[in-house]
Amino acid sequence: MSLKTAATAVRENAHAPYSNFKVGAAVRSASGQIYVGCNVENVAYPEGTCAEAGAIAAMVAAGEKKLAEVYVIADCPAPIPPCGGCRQKLKEFGTGEVKVTLATTDGAEKDTTIGDLLPGAFDADHMERC
Repeated sequence: MSLKTAATAVRENAHAPYSNFKVGAAVRSASGQIYVGCNVENVAYPEGTCAEAGAIAAMVAAGEKKLAEVYVIADCPAPIPPCGGCRQKLKEFGTGEVKVTLATTDGAEKDTTIGDLLPGAFDADHMERC
């Protein structure tokens, strides 16, 4: 199964009764396994979960911690970028060179990398003196 197919399918499971903005994400781990996530809204907005965070959580729950590729899709006019928090989550589990495809349900796609999405990222190297 492709990341696009997996992300598109899981997007349909999103719980978005407040915004009606469904997002699907699929990540491929270093082992080649695909993990998916969709956004899950909560009436207390800050308590919701992004699709990217859900896919990463599924990967970690399965015992994996290295991203190899990411695909994010939503029904919007332009390819959907991850929020700032998810960019940091992607960096936690992937290098700056990891490919990230941002997509719309109309078929538009934009390829980028974690490094391009989060230049100057805070990472574990900043914690060396702690």
